[in-house]
Amino acid sequence: MNRCALKEKSQYGIRSKRTSIAILIAFNLFAACVVGSNALAQEPLPINDSATPAKPGWNKDSAWSKEGKIPSEPYEVWDALGPFRYPLAFTSIIVVWFTIERLVVLRSGRVIPRHFVKRFFEHMEAGNLDPKMAIKLCEDNGSPIALVLANGLRKWGKSSVEVEQAIIDGGERQVSQLRKHIRVLNGAATVAPLLGLLGTVVGMIDSFNRISQKAAMGKSEALASGIGLSLLTTAAGLGIAIPALVMYMYFTGRVDSLVIEMDGIAQELVDKISAEGLAEQARAAKLSSAKPESRRAV
Repeated sequence: MNRCALKEKSQYGIRSKRTSIAILIAFNLFAACVVGSNALAQEPLPINDSATPAKPGWNKDSAWSKEGKIPSEPYEVWDALGPFRYPLAFTSIIVVWFTIERLVVLRSGRVIPRHFVKRFFEHMEAGNLDPKMAIKLCEDNGSPIALVLANGLRKWGKSSVEVEQAIIDGGERQVSQLRKHIRVLNGAATVAPLLGLLGTVVGMIDSFNRISQKAAMGKSEALASGIGLSLLTTAAGLGIAIPALVMYMYFTGRVDSLVIEMDGIAQELVDKISAEGLAEQARAAKLSSAKPESRRAV
């Protein structure tokens, strides 16, 4: 199981990097579209703002007060985020969804049911289980530790090396399932701040465009939309990334602790069903039966 954990970590790191690269490419394309459309949409603004007719759809300035203050109400913040509201909202939904899903999947009682493990080894020590019955019992239980034990039970009576290898093969599949979707939280913790940074860049581009057109000279409220977009997207990105990173670290440590516990249980099974373990149990049984006979002779 230790070799299984190391191998899985290396594979997990490669897959995580590939996923992060793919997500970054997708959002870079999104950034290019946003910046390009922002640059094409910029037209010389007249000095008299009242003469400019209102355009339908989202208007950056409508989200900001006349004093140029950054909005504080939830709806105002949502409106002020502009086109970045949708990727940020999608990222936050992903974080919440997979956090709840992993909290349910990685419960200790689901991965390693204590009552099943205790009763299983009690029957093993009492000699009430043969290989077929033990395998069926594990398959009916269906928990990750039961499926790992079932792989080892199929090598009942073989050498300890063969039993351990069977457990490692089964453990790789189960650890992969335990680590499933955790990389999504890592990807969200990486992408959310980049979305905030992208919003900062787009907001500053807007502010500098207004300054270059001399339409915002002496008007702080005219620059508020660009500067506020920079601040809000950065805050929103960090607000999503920090919980995602915390949950990613928690789930990673949780999986590692479960793997260590499963390794100890699997090693106990190897000692009981391997050829070496069965031979040791037979010798112990002979010694225990020989002691009463020697006492009687005396």
